[in-house]
Amino acid sequence: MQSITLSTPLNEIRSIPIVQMQKLEILGVHNVGQLLVHLPHRHEWIRAQSGLNDLEPGVIGSAVGEITATKISGFGRKARFQVVLCDETGRLDLVFFNQSFLAKKLHVGMTLRVQGKPKKFGPGLQMSSPQFSIIPFDDVEKLNKDQDDEYRPVYPATEGMTSEQIYTIVRTILDQACALLEDHLSDEYRKERELPSLGDAYRMMHSPESESDVQSARRRLAYDELLMLQLGVHMKRAHLRRTLKAPPLERTAEINERILARMPFTLTDAQQRVVDEISRDLSYETPTNRLVQGDVGSGKTIVALDAMLLAIAHGHQAALMAPTELLAEQHYLSITEMLKGSTVRIELLTGSLPAAERTAVVSKIASGECDLIIGTHSLVSESVEFHSLAVAVIDEQHRFGVEQRAMLRVKGGKAHESETPHVIVMTATPIPRTIGLTIFGDLDISTIDELPPGRVPVITKHVTPEKRSTVYHWVNEKIKAGDQVFIVVAAIEPGGKGEGQVRNLRAVMKELEGGELHDVRIAALHGRLKRDTREHIMHRFRAGKIDCLIATTVIEVGVDIPNATVMVIEDADRFGLAQLHQLRGRVGRGDKPGVCVLIGNPKTEDGIARLKAMVETTSGFELSEKDLEIRGAGDVFGTRQSGAPPFKVADPLKEIELLQMARRDAGNWIAESPNLDRPEDALARRRLLKAHGQWLGLGDVG
Repeated sequence: MQSITLSTPLNEIRSIPIVQMQKLEILGVHNVGQLLVHLPHRHEWIRAQSGLNDLEPGVIGSAVGEITATKISGFGRKARFQVVLCDETGRLDLVFFNQSFLAKKLHVGMTLRVQGKPKKFGPGLQMSSPQFSIIPFDDVEKLNKDQDDEYRPVYPATEGMTSEQIYTIVRTILDQACALLEDHLSDEYRKERELPSLGDAYRMMHSPESESDVQSARRRLAYDELLMLQLGVHMKRAHLRRTLKAPPLERTAEINERILARMPFTLTDAQQRVVDEISRDLSYETPTNRLVQGDVGSGKTIVALDAMLLAIAHGHQAALMAPTELLAEQHYLSITEMLKGSTVRIELLTGSLPAAERTAVVSKIASGECDLIIGTHSLVSESVEFHSLAVAVIDEQHRFGVEQRAMLRVKGGKAHESETPHVIVMTATPIPRTIGLTIFGDLDISTIDELPPGRVPVITKHVTPEKRSTVYHWVNEKIKAGDQVFIVVAAIEPGGKGEGQVRNLRAVMKELEGGELHDVRIAALHGRLKRDTREHIMHRFRAGKIDCLIATTVIEVGVDIPNATVMVIEDADRFGLAQLHQLRGRVGRGDKPGVCVLIGNPKTEDGIARLKAMVETTSGFELSEKDLEIRGAGDVFGTRQSGAPPFKVADPLKEIELLQMARRDAGNWIAESPNLDRPEDALARRRLLKAHGQWLGLGDVG
């Protein structure tokens, strides 16, 4: 037998045909190790060879029969080649679509072995495009019918490369490859948790003898995925707490009185509770690493401002980083208004600032001539040096990754080079508990679970495109009554990549100006406009000089227009649930109730479920759980955008107990070995850094 290692390229394995090797490379499989981790996405029973009449509808089966008739029907792509197969028990019809060339290969009188999933067809059964092999005349009498049922893996495949072919190739290297696998969990550790070895887990996934084999293997591989992530977040958390120091910010009675005097309203009980939690964090030298989550309109910005003013009161700087220029601009305007008359020096830093203006702002940040800096990701660029940054707030956490937090950590400033800032991250996309335990496991979590008094939930309605004209006639009436309106579209202009028939901003604006809204003041807002133009439009809208704002999702977060009561979202089924909820939160922020109208004709089950959920609930917390149900953990709340790799095997939604076990085990492991630098931890450490080192920023640990 040919000797192999896990890094042996597939082109060096003589038993793999070149064509099949090339197809595997399309799937990202280039060597033995990658072939081993190309796991089946499901398993199914394949019944042993049986009589044609004994095959079960809907169950993969294998049988042998003689061709008694063939026929070609249709032309071109609609051509079908039909075969009648018979044995002593009965008949089976075979149909091959767009494979009329088989007529030259399969003839009456031949014996075929077929394998596939039959279905009811008239009085009998039919198999569509089954796998088949021609049995030579001399071998017909030697057919072996004493086979057992087989539980067979089904692999992610590609054109010209079937699951069956992948299975055949995997079997040629499986025993050798599994024997090469080193296990990062000891025999005793596995025994306590009833886990198979790593080699056995992969062997059972690829070649199970029973369904229980697959369950046992899946549990081990899922546990490994969850454990590695939990080891990563616990290691990062321990490193921050053990090695980094932040300036302690005590909240004295005098400072508290000065801060409260700047607040535009009395804090709700929930806001006050979170302020107290953050104040307690900030009073220590241990760097704060806290997530503040709260529904749309719950007042997270006030809580963040409180923390930033505490830093400024102690003579330090504070920064607020937002994901978009529009949101940064909105924060700048609203906070400037709240702090009018104070001595706090505020600056705005975004990518679109003119070069001279940017240079001046960067200089003020470095010299300490400004106290509060609001900006986009420009804040973490290399050219920006702080004088003494004590509190950094990241708004809309799901738009950023752990790496941005890590970059802010080293921005303490020239005056306090040995210190790192306290970091607070905020999100209006509430984090389901399972996601909180996994992706945000290195954060303490505070929740603002109460809306300000007088806030009425927004009414949401879903209508089909046929009722669009009725909607806009109603919108006109609302504007005539003194209300203001947002209309959100998915694209700025036609022809965008993947936009298909989506309605675009320019077309909608032209249509409404010449139709239902011809007598109202309309303006457009999107991300391509210059900053001055955006600010001018928003100022006029806020002042009531614009009745209807047609915009892209640049207004998704942070835009606060108390007189805006109507939100119309075109092609609503194209937006995610969290995004729809954010958009809905732009209206009903004053003393008048808000209405959100979703115009869409969803074609997928997910799209239907999203719009149904929006109509049925106004709670962001309920919607976050629903979104998790619809989309799964891999895609929700920016976990992919943040750089966190999706799980290949684990499903935290369905495996809460396994997740909790992995979290508990990881916490105990890191408590004993904070850097995983014991000899017995070396393999686990290597695998952890490979899986999560980059996105968790673990390169500086240990």
